[in-house]
Amino acid sequence: MKKLLSIFALVATLGLGLAANTYAEDAAPAAEAAAVVAPAADAAAPAEAAPAEAAAAPAPTPNKGDTAWMLISTVLVTLMVIPGLALFYGGLVRQKNMLSVLMQTFMIFSLMAVLWAIYGYSVAFTGGNPYYGGLAKAFLAGITPDSIAATFSKGVVIPELVFVAFQLTFAAITPALIIGAFAERMKFSAILAFMVLWFTFAYLPMAHMVWYWDGPDAITDAASLETVVANAGWLWAKGALDFAGGTVVHINAGVAGLVGAIMVGKRIGYGKEAMAPHSLTLTMVGAALLWVGWFGFNAGSNLEANGYAALALVNTMIATGAATLSWAFAEWLLKGKPSMLGAASGAVAGLVAITPACGFVGPMGAIIIGLLVSPICYFFVAKVKYWLGYDDALDVFGVHAVGGIFGALATGVFVNPALGGMGVYDYVANAVGEYNFAAQMTAQAYAVGTAIVVSTVVSVIAFKLVDLVIGLRVSEESEREGLDTSEHGERAYHS
Repeated sequence: MKKLLSIFALVATLGLGLAANTYAEDAAPAAEAAAVVAPAADAAAPAEAAPAEAAAAPAPTPNKGDTAWMLISTVLVTLMVIPGLALFYGGLVRQKNMLSVLMQTFMIFSLMAVLWAIYGYSVAFTGGNPYYGGLAKAFLAGITPDSIAATFSKGVVIPELVFVAFQLTFAAITPALIIGAFAERMKFSAILAFMVLWFTFAYLPMAHMVWYWDGPDAITDAASLETVVANAGWLWAKGALDFAGGTVVHINAGVAGLVGAIMVGKRIGYGKEAMAPHSLTLTMVGAALLWVGWFGFNAGSNLEANGYAALALVNTMIATGAATLSWAFAEWLLKGKPSMLGAASGAVAGLVAITPACGFVGPMGAIIIGLLVSPICYFFVAKVKYWLGYDDALDVFGVHAVGGIFGALATGVFVNPALGGMGVYDYVANAVGEYNFAAQMTAQAYAVGTAIVVSTVVSVIAFKLVDLVIGLRVSEESEREGLDTSEHGERAYHS
């Protein structure tokens, strides 16, 4: 009971009362959207159809450049997870637990890939209700090489299979982020069981609420916009902005990590024994792979190879650079020496913060976001964690949740065209709409709050269920021996 109270108390300090909302330019249409954009060739009107129907405009054809870019982006995001995230986390744990982190990351990616194809894509990206999709596309039913998915430009489409694969990588990396919070002490079987539950009841609803809509071709006038809004995810309909996953990925995963760190408990010897990273070399390599792969994550979320993809790429580059500098100089000022660990942490914080904003803000806004996020995350990592006494082993909450919250709120500020932002596009007027600070920040606050509430509630229940059935934690003997040998019968090193 004490653990549960600690969880809810900490969540309250972050603004639990915020609710959710989203415009989500990195969302993708459902299969129904593709039908609105254009019917498939084999669904052409029969001979008996009226001449007007027979003379209908031909279906949009995917552009090979857009398709190629999305294929590359999908590969880049895969690179982020395996090996990027695996090496980043692996280098941060003690030597005896290196292989366990690699195995957890590798297996979670594989598990999520299969679940995504079986039911995940359908639940996230088909209609049903504002909070949860349906099973019309379970087992990828009806999706063929000819199926199309809308982008963010009217009349522009990509192959739906490409979109399925791209979103699969998001669904795979998000649960994998969580493991850093309770690294070095949780059962492998319990981790896999928890991930199935959390993916189903936290990730999929958030993805649906933030990113599901019928696509721009379904919007022609005010009446059609109302129809699209009524059929969209709840947060999208509220107008919240999340270009590439600040709420769906980072806040969602970071909060789950905090819950896990508290419910699993502290590592044996935490605060008394040295638990320094065993290889900052591998951590730096992992951070570099994350940075490179993140270009696919952010720029790929534009779904088209155009100027907005370029904007997202540039913003991702410079915001990350600014955050790296900011963290290093903060350490230099407060501790007397800048560290490699700090630089890598700053890079990840910058990547997290710019994720929801990358396609909405201008380059100078991106630099400001990067400069500001690192001191905030550093404060939570270096101070708040120790004040409150939770063992977030690899600072998943302090970097991903805190950085994601800041990034989501900063998006609402710097999307303003007066501050160099791109504004919010109006598909009825086919032009950038008027910016309203109060309305936009309210929408961003809704999105942040929803992500916190959903992830907290689902995580508490899922961890408790797994604890009752399997048990969360390895034995004290196994933990002291190291998870490499106790859980997997192998060792990362033999020298």
